Amino acid sequence: MDRVIPIVGILIAVWFGYRRWRSSTERVRDRDLAKAAAQLGFLPAEQLDTERSAAPDPRVEVVLEAVRAGNWQAGAAYLAEAGRDWQERDRRSSLLAGEAAKDDSWLLAWRTAHPQDPGAALVHAESLIDLAWEIRGSQTARHTTEEQFAGFHRVLEQAHGACKEAQTLGGDDDPCPYIVEIPLAMGLGYPHAAFEALWAEIDKRDPYHLAAHTAALQYWCAKWGGSHELALSFAQAGAAKGAPGGLLSVLPLYAYFEYEIAHDDLDQDEYYKRPEIVAAVDAALADVAMAAATNPHDPRIPPVRHILASLLFWQDRYEAAVEQFRLVDGYIGAEPWSYAGSDHAENYVRARDYSAAQVLQSRGAR
Repeated sequence: MDRVIPIVGILIAVWFGYRRWRSSTERVRDRDLAKAAAQLGFLPAEQLDTERSAAPDPRVEVVLEAVRAGNWQAGAAYLAEAGRDWQERDRRSSLLAGEAAKDDSWLLAWRTAHPQDPGAALVHAESLIDLAWEIRGSQTARHTTEEQFAGFHRVLEQAHGACKEAQTLGGDDDPCPYIVEIPLAMGLGYPHAAFEALWAEIDKRDPYHLAAHTAALQYWCAKWGGSHELALSFAQAGAAKGAPGGLLSVLPLYAYFEYEIAHDDLDQDEYYKRPEIVAAVDAALADVAMAAATNPHDPRIPPVRHILASLLFWQDRYEAAVEQFRLVDGYIGAEPWSYAGSDHAENYVRARDYSAAQVLQSRGAR
């Protein structure tokens, strides 16, 4: 027995020595990667904005400050300026709804002044849905309390009526009041037939709406109302009908990513190199290049570049990955990084810096 104690002590010492060596080695490696990233002009990790996917729009900031001060007219005018550009109307209503979910006093004033205003009704419906999801929280069902679920469903029921009102006021051409119902459908567990009826209303009003497709794709994922097969089928059908520069080609990439995060035992390095995924990445690269040439300030572009950067990294296509990282660096509040929660800056930096180091090594070998 006396001989066992020294041996155990030696093993413990070896183990802690190994841990210190490994930690030291990882720190050295991380410093080397950070140097490579800096050499290519990338920002240090501590300067990255983890909330936004792109630089803030000064006009948006002015509008949101105005509504916070009670100037609902500024919000109404901002939304109305989108006109019949449904993608822009949807984006602007989402920004206003997010603000109303925090404090809706200005929205209530707008609704009181113009009770039949379709824009106010749209923002109201979406703000209730935002509020419901805020009450529920972002944790999985087993980590969500009964009180959270009760509040979640109570507010969603209110939102259901608000969506119907917004749809009535929105008329026959505006898809936005139907698009905002998609997260409601997920939260209330619409059966497939009910969701397909909702989607038909969206599709006939705007069959190329990117945000509508990405939201609907979530419903068809296995974690909500469908399966990987249904999600991928929906994504591929959307991509097939998209026009060049419309960015619907990104949909299969989201479907492949959703499948990967749902399978912990998947070898990412092998999975993302599958020929069909490489081909999907190539299609999205061409699509985003066309979109950027048409409108370089299109707010839909940065989220697409983020997922492309990630997948190009996994496919060992480092030059192409670095190009996408260069175009989004600084603002990383987007998928796939945001799926990692508090670690998403670390995941972004690891992929970016490793890609940078590989590019520098490749250039030096030429």
